Amino acid sequence: MTNQHKWGIIYCPKGGIFGYARKRWEHAERCLKARGIDYDMVQSENSKSVVRLIRMMVHNGYGTIVIYGGDSALNDAVNYLMQESAEVRNQVVLGVIPNGIMNDFARFWGYSQDDVEKNIGWLQKRRIRKIDLGCIHYKNRKGENCHRHFLNCINIGFVASIMNLRRRTRSFFGSRSLSFIFSFIFLAFQRMDYNMHIRINEDFIKRKIMTVCIGNAHGYGQTPNAVPYNGLLDASVVYPPEMTQLFEGIYLFLRGKFLNHRSVHPYRTRNIEMHVEPSTMVSVDGRLLSNTPVGPFRVTVEKEVINFLIPA
Repeated sequence: MTNQHKWGIIYCPKGGIFGYARKRWEHAERCLKARGIDYDMVQSENSKSVVRLIRMMVHNGYGTIVIYGGDSALNDAVNYLMQESAEVRNQVVLGVIPNGIMNDFARFWGYSQDDVEKNIGWLQKRRIRKIDLGCIHYKNRKGENCHRHFLNCINIGFVASIMNLRRRTRSFFGSRSLSFIFSFIFLAFQRMDYNMHIRINEDFIKRKIMTVCIGNAHGYGQTPNAVPYNGLLDASVVYPPEMTQLFEGIYLFLRGKFLNHRSVHPYRTRNIEMHVEPSTMVSVDGRLLSNTPVGPFRVTVEKEVINFLIPA
């Protein structure tokens, strides 16, 4: 039997110096106790342990599962939940207290890593919204059919490389914007075009592409108009710019005007079919896909499949 009032919290440490990460959790713990919240906390070690822990919580009747972590931990959580039947999944509500290197999905809703007390207060009010998930369907190198769901976005090409580097530089530079800027600088002299075949709606694109972002939400600023509750995906297809246009693109990205760049071509759709070179990087919610797609793949949206706690 599911207990909707008992919270199961999966704590995903992001590291830190001088015990800062531990102090953040101790502050969160004080806030939880001050609000009289009944909870059990377990600590994850890696993505596999997140899956194991959420499985344990689901099958032990926790109706509210809160991820104290970032985009990758949330991604692991929803991918496990999508393995359960709709009947089981509908009894579980997922929440987040941002504590990761990348917290863009939490930020989309207004959750701030700097205000744990407010986040917990919002979660306690239990405002539930059914949200959409995107899904990439592909074959791996063994020819096996695979799929991976996403909350925020998929990046293909140049920005997937940036997101991979950004995860590393964020822990060094601390600042979200600084890490993205330095990642761009480090990659400025790397390859920036990939042969892609893309079918979106009635358009068929066959040419060199710099990067594609397919967003269920804001997509780290590349699909700023996407929302995870309209049954649609936004896609930004970026043609290779000149070097001066690249830095203009960085400026527009930081100003929240990414779609204004002349090389960016936006779309809204329910289904995208793609075929890219085997060496092209693909990231899902900021983390490189472990099994690189081989051959054609498609990206779809599944409407209102996860119960998510949003700010009240």
